[in-house]
Amino acid sequence: MAKAKITSEKPKNALFRNELWAEELEILYGIARNTELEETIKWGAPCFTINGKNVLGLGGFKSYVGLWFHQGVFLKDPLKVLVNANEEKTKALRQWRFQSKKEINPKHIKAYILEAIENAKSGKEIKPEKKKTGELPDELKSAFAKNKKLQTSFATLTPFKQREYIEYISEAKQEKTRIARVEKSTPLIAEGRGLNDKYR
Repeated sequence: MAKAKITSEKPKNALFRNELWAEELEILYGIARNTELEETIKWGAPCFTINGKNVLGLGGFKSYVGLWFHQGVFLKDPLKVLVNANEEKTKALRQWRFQSKKEINPKHIKAYILEAIENAKSGKEIKPEKKKTGELPDELKSAFAKNKKLQTSFATLTPFKQREYIEYISEAKQEKTRIARVEKSTPLIAEGRGLNDKYR
């Protein structure tokens, strides 16, 4: 089995400076790179691909360290370990979470990864649905009426970034919260930045 193509011996990103899960991340990273997957960095974290398709990602969080399979819904999951992190929005992605090093079984993990690779090669995937931008909340309309430059800046954003702002503001139940979110978003929109650009 060919080893993953890598850009360096160790990934140079914030996740691997996470002292809480440093050892666990090294083990998971080592398992993933000992496959035919190619490594890249996406969303600030290691992402392993095959034929240009995302297969596997990994990262450390506050309460767990985990693997996420981009098309994990197609995995047989004989150990019943995969979880859907967001039932309302996530259709294909599945996570395998670990709370300690002793839970990491390289043999089992490798089997899941190899199955994910074969699924990707055979074209098994759920493609994300293209969402409509949605209707502007009244509070944002009011801000645009007062500030035409802001409206122009918003219009130059990609549909994805526009939708982020619309959903962020609209999801607030109280009017005062929606107004506060518009105020928070205004300087970002004026600079042509997306709501979550700093996390990408």
